[in-house]
Amino acid sequence: MRSRRHVALLAGLLAFSACGSPERPAATPPLTLERVAMPGNLKLPFSAAVRVGPMIYLSGQLGTDSTGHVVAGGIGPETAQALTNVEALLAAQGSGMDRVVKCTAMLADMAEWPAMNVEYARHFPAGFPARSAFGTTGLALGARVELECMALAGSA
Repeated sequence: MRSRRHVALLAGLLAFSACGSPERPAATPPLTLERVAMPGNLKLPFSAAVRVGPMIYLSGQLGTDSTGHVVAGGIGPETAQALTNVEALLAAQGSGMDRVVKCTAMLADMAEWPAMNVEYARHFPAGFPARSAFGTTGLALGARVELECMALAGSA
């Protein structure tokens, strides 16, 4: 009985070796990172967006205006401005909100979740990307919300 198993195993190995070595996949080109500088005069140690192949990765966006200050009015106006900033960064890369596949929302106070959702929904009328959210103990510049998104490159 044991010898039959050995014979079957040996036959299988011989058949496998007769097929030759498996083909190696074609070499993939190295990834190219296209970095987008921060808008305005902000000199921060990160890029506003990085494009790798077909994907665009945005750094977290606060609800800041062109002067770099958080807009007044609380969570609603800040969410609207943060998403306007996301939209502008995507447009600069030839993409748009309809190409967003994933967002992460960071809130200074999770009690503001419903108000953030109202404004968030206005910016994705064609359908929502996947999303995660969590509360924080604080955000840069005293912001109420920060949104980080990933999108497919290409035409909007």
